[in-house]
Amino acid sequence: MSWSRPFHLPILLPDGRVLRTLRDAGEYIQELPRATHERPEWRAATEMLLEAVEGKGPLMFAEIAVRKAVNAGKPAPEPTPRRRERR
Repeated sequence: MSWSRPFHLPILLPDGRVLRTLRDAGEYIQELPRATHERPEWRAATEMLLEAVEGKGPLMFAEIAVRKAVNAGKPAPEPTPRRRERR
């Protein structure tokens, strides 16, 4: 596999930057403060990222893990109510 593989959908960071590839995510994780880097969600993201690069795990798992780590601590968005169609 390759560090240049793109995510299915880019990951928007709180500071406005965008992670588009595995390399972008890896570099971002390396820039994190040590305390943040040691959190369980970031450890999982790092592990999934490395597995995707080494061909041992799916790219989607890495993408999901990074998204969860970026959004850790934020409340989940309220679901949008759907209207039922009338027949």
